[in-house]
Amino acid sequence: MRFSTTSAILSLPLLAVADVPEYQAQFENYLGQAQSYLGKFASKIPHPNKHDPAAAAAAKAGSLNLDILSLNTWKDTLYGPVKPGSTTPEEWWVLITGGNKTCFGHCDKIEAAFNETAGKWAVTPGAPHTALLNCEDQPVLCSAWSAPVGALWVFEMLPEPAPINIWTKRLNMTTTTSDDIVALQKEGVKGSAKLHDGFFHPFDGPLAKNGVATPVGYVLWVFNLLPSWAFMVLVSIFSRTMMSNRMNGREGGRGAQGGPRPPAAGQAAPRR
Repeated sequence: MRFSTTSAILSLPLLAVADVPEYQAQFENYLGQAQSYLGKFASKIPHPNKHDPAAAAAAKAGSLNLDILSLNTWKDTLYGPVKPGSTTPEEWWVLITGGNKTCFGHCDKIEAAFNETAGKWAVTPGAPHTALLNCEDQPVLCSAWSAPVGALWVFEMLPEPAPINIWTKRLNMTTTTSDDIVALQKEGVKGSAKLHDGFFHPFDGPLAKNGVATPVGYVLWVFNLLPSWAFMVLVSIFSRTMMSNRMNGREGGRGAQGGPRPPAAGQAAPRR
């Protein structure tokens, strides 16, 4: 971190005041207020990677046999049941869900239906693995995947470095039941789902292959935190800077040519 000389000089009177006994209490009062304001500001920033390992372990060990995906564990979780050299993919059904801020309370019903389905599949041999991705707790991961809430992602996992097929389908968050999800699996999800081959593919997309999916996820998460007016201010500053650089470049080019351009043919020269 770099400190400017000006800031250091301006801070010297404050440090001197802090050493005077009669001003020390007032200085500490101001310092406490500043720390309080900073704490309130920091508390309003959502956590980009909220994960409860104990709750995740309980969901996995319980009757649902349900995994909770997080930014740090999602890849190990999905590759967990994959056997080396296997040519038969391990199927994972992942529900993209959220809370009040990301789903406005509409994910409760679809999440309950998915949990009920996970309980049925937990005692069914050969059934798919199930997992939840909560965008309220994992906004960076959802941004890195460009995954919308209320969607079902079906992963066909093979040993690395084999390509991974992902089928995505939006579910009706108000009418979908557990029986609908079970029927979708029996009938074949590929008939009504879309094969994911886009830029944000978690395994085979350009971002993932170049190792920048997570940094891009952080950038998109930060942009989502910014209010619309702040984004417009940033765009305005950027455009003004670009225009200023272009004007300076033109003036510099004219100066390098040795003065103003001569008048065109047939055009009178300006009076002096």
